Formats: sequence, C-alpha cells, structure tokens
Amino acid sequence: MTPAGTGEAHGKQVLDSAATVPRLNLAALTAEELQHLLGDAAAQRLLPEISSARLAGRPSPGPEVTHELSFEATEERDWGASPEQSRSLKSLDQDLRQLGAQALGVFYASQLPEARHQRAYLFDQDTALALRWSETPDAQVLPPFVQAVTLSRDKASGIAASLSSTSGLPFSPGSSEELDVRLLPGAAMSEFLIAHRQLAIRHGRGQKLTGEADWMRTFQTVRQLNYQAWTRRGLLLREAR
Repeated sequence: MTPAGTGEAHGKQVLDSAATVPRLNLAALTAEELQHLLGDAAAQRLLPEISSARLAGRPSPGPEVTHELSFEATEERDWGASPEQSRSLKSLDQDLRQLGAQALGVFYASQLPEARHQRAYLFDQDTALALRWSETPDAQVLPPFVQAVTLSRDKASGIAASLSSTSGLPFSPGSSEELDVRLLPGAAMSEFLIAHRQLAIRHGRGQKLTGEADWMRTFQTVRQLNYQAWTRRGLLLREAR
C-alpha cells in the first residue's frame, strides 16, 4: 500500500528514474566480458569502435542496465522456439519436479536479454531455481539452463548469496564479490542440486523461502548485488538521455 500523500512524488520518481536508466560502458569491459556479453561475432565487429573510445578516453554506450528486474507472469503453453528446445525444457522440468522442486509458474523478465523466460521453482526450503531460456529471435542462441540461488542467513563470511548455473557462460560484466558462483555446464540435475547444496553450506544456513514473492526477491537480490558491483567498477553511464 502506498502511504497517503506519496503517490504523486513516487510517480515522479519513477518517471525520473526511467528517463535516466544507466547504460553499460562497453569501453570499460574486459575483452572476455565483451565476448560473453555480445557474442564473438558482435564483439569482433564492435571492437574497433570500442578500442577507439578507449584510446580517446570516452565511453562506448551499450545496453541499458536496470537496478531491478520485473517478472511478468505468463500463461502456460508449449514452450520452446524449436522442437529441440521444447524437448530440452520438458526434460529439465520433469527432472526438477521428480527431485522435489516446487513449480511456481513461468515468468518473463525483459531486462535479461540473454534468456528472458524463467520457469520458477523452490527447492529444499531455501533455494530458488530458475529454468531459463530465450525465444527472442535476435538473442544469442543458448541452450536452456538452470540457475540455483541460496541467500545467506548470516553474511559473516562476506557472501550474501550462493549461485550455481548449468550455463558455461559467466556473468557479463563479472559478478559481485558478494556472490559465490559455481558454473556446472552439462551437469545432470541431481548432481547439480547436490553441488549447489555443498556450495551454499560453506556460508551457513540459507534464508527460508516460501512462495513466489520470495523467489522473485532472491533473483532481485542477485541483480542488485551485481548492479552495485558494476557501479563500484564504474561500468555504468548515468547521463540523462
């Protein structure tokens, strides 16, 4: 509920924020980050322009980066942009459900161009799972992959969350130092979940998750930790458009 008298001010804040959504500064990324973000072909095509910007000491504006994600619930249908992708999604979904994952539905996150579709699950009371894929024609073609995130109840170790992924591609830009990330490309779901549990327990007990709102909060936390890390690195261009 919005407190009385704050609606107009909040609306202005939202409009102002939307007008100044920061963009990623491609000139500040490493060569590896550029390849992971853009793909090899696009990175090679843009490299002369980015190199010129670096030499001149000027930024090279890239995609917009928001502080928060929006998850839009979508109706169930036969998912997949191809028969092969559809079979992979059904197989991974079946594996996760058989292992005890609680399905919450499918969400669309427009701010995640590499894989905007997310099938959400909760697992073992403290872990949020996302089966991710893309059906966007202009996106990089990635096989469906699964991410697991556990938020640390106690941050004494300096780690706010543990994240495991079956994608072989790391975050680009690089992830926050407050995230403990493990990439397990090609792992079977049973092995993946065991490996994630081993990763998470290194940082103590995880926060209890009970529903859709907690699932969203978990992935929002990952986004915000990364956004803060990218800000500290000076990767974001905040000029008003």
